[in-house]
Amino acid sequence: MKTIKILAILTMLTLSSFTALQAQEVGIRFGDFYGNNVAIDGVFALGEFSRIHADVSFGGNGLGIDALWNPIYDDIPDTDLQWYAGFGPALYLGDDFRFGAAGEVGVEYAISDVPITIGLDFRPYLFLVEETEFRAGFGLNVRWRLN
Repeated sequence: MKTIKILAILTMLTLSSFTALQAQEVGIRFGDFYGNNVAIDGVFALGEFSRIHADVSFGGNGLGIDALWNPIYDDIPDTDLQWYAGFGPALYLGDDFRFGAAGEVGVEYAISDVPITIGLDFRPYLFLVEETEFRAGFGLNVRWRLN
């Protein structure tokens, strides 16, 4: 139990360090997050070619937090379509406590006339604490670009 508390505190400290960053995109993500079905979705740029894609999910039996590092690939010429892949920590707080890692691969389109980005991604989760469990699901992202 002491290990679980330490991991939860370390995760919260890591996620709270991102509050000093200014989000480039904020929106909603619909999909499956360990029983939750909607999340507040944010993208924080780390440079020209990478970012943190963070979610706080709810709507089910608890609260889920993901903070995934995504390299960005925009090698599709003459379009605003880009794809990304990444990984990072995943935490679930509810009746059951879960801590592990999440992966992500997705594609998104930035609408040029309106500051909206729409994306679709696939996320596999491997939870290691309190029980070992594998889950996966798709998500639909709709975000407002702030700059």
